[in-house]
Amino acid sequence: MKKKTEYIYTVVLVAVIIFGLFAWAVLKPMDDFSESERRPLEKFPELSVKTILNGDFMENFEDYTNDQFPLRDGFRSVKALAQYYLFGLSDNNDLYYTEGQIAKLDFPLDEKSLEYAKDRFTELYETYMDGKVNKVVFSVVPDKGFYLGAANGYPVMDHAAMEKYFEENLGFAEYVKISGLLDKNDYYAADTHWRQQDITEAADALLSALDARPFENLEETLATDKFHGVYYGQSALPLPAEEIIYLHNPELDSMTVMNFETGKETGVYDFDKLESKDPYEFYLSGAAALLEVNNPSAESDRHLIIFRDSFGSSIAPLLMRDYAKITIVDTRYIAPAMLGDYVDFEDADVLMLYSSLILNDSYIFKK
Repeated sequence: MKKKTEYIYTVVLVAVIIFGLFAWAVLKPMDDFSESERRPLEKFPELSVKTILNGDFMENFEDYTNDQFPLRDGFRSVKALAQYYLFGLSDNNDLYYTEGQIAKLDFPLDEKSLEYAKDRFTELYETYMDGKVNKVVFSVVPDKGFYLGAANGYPVMDHAAMEKYFEENLGFAEYVKISGLLDKNDYYAADTHWRQQDITEAADALLSALDARPFENLEETLATDKFHGVYYGQSALPLPAEEIIYLHNPELDSMTVMNFETGKETGVYDFDKLESKDPYEFYLSGAAALLEVNNPSAESDRHLIIFRDSFGSSIAPLLMRDYAKITIVDTRYIAPAMLGDYVDFEDADVLMLYSSLILNDSYIFKK
C-alpha cells in the first residue's frame, strides 16, 4: 500500500510539473529576443491549411516551442553543464570549454572559401587600387582556437595553410604574420574577439609595414566590468563577467568618427554601446558598412583605408596616429561597386585585416 501511494504521488508530481510548464508556456507573453544568445526568438507560426499541408507549421512550431519554453536559459545551462561534467562530452553547440576559455570548433580549412575571398580582394585591388594607392598590407587574425584547440586535443583548421595561401595568392599585398605575436590570453574568455590592451605588438607589426608610428603614452582605462561575450550565451555556461579595457590618449580622444549609414558622429569609443546587447560595439560603434575617422592631431595628410571585420574595430584606433583620415570599410555590408562613390583611393595606404573565422566562411562578402 505504501509503495502504491508513493507511485501515485510520483505520477501526480510529474503530471503537475509537465502540465504546469505547459500552462506556463501557453499563458506567458512571448519573448522577442534572447539577451544571452543575442538573437531574435521564434514567434507562433502562421496557422493555415497551406502551412499544415506543406509541413511549415509543424517545423516552425517546433522552433517556437524551443525558443519560448519557460525557464529556457536555466534549462540550457543545466544541459551544458551535464554535457561537460556528467556525460563527459568534449563540446556543446560546437563550442568547447578548456583552460577557462570557450572556443568554437571551426574546421577543416575550406579552400573554396579562401578562393572566393581571394577573388573578392583581387577585384577590389584591380578596380580601385592598382596604380593609385601607395601600398597594400594584408594580415589574418587567428581564431583563439588556434592556440587552444590542438594543445587540448580539439580539431583545428590549418591556420598556417591559410596564411600561406593568402601570402602566395595576393601578389599585390605585403603579408604580415601576426599569429606569433598573440596567445590565448589575448582573447576574451567567453567571446571571439581579442582584448585591445593585449594586441599592441600586433598593431606595431602592421604599422611597421605601413611605415607609420604607434601612439605614445597610451593609458589603460576600464570601460565596463560587466561584459558577457557572445560565447557566454551560446554555451549557456555560468561564467563570470569580464572587463573591457580601452587604450587612449588626448590624440585619440580628439578624433571624430562619422558613420555613413546612420549619419551619426561619435568618438573612437562609443560609450552608449556599453549598455547595448553587445558591449564590444564600444569600439568604433561596432559593425558598420563605412566609417570615416578624422584625426586633427595628425602631422601629415596621409590617408589609411582599412578593410576589416569586427576584429578591426578594436585594433583600428591603435593605427591612427600618422593618418589625417582613416576610412574603414566592411564589405559584408556594402557592395564594392558602391565604394567609388564614397572612398578616394588616390595615394592612400590600404590595410586588409580579416579573422580566420570569416575567411573560412567568406561567402558573406558582397560581390
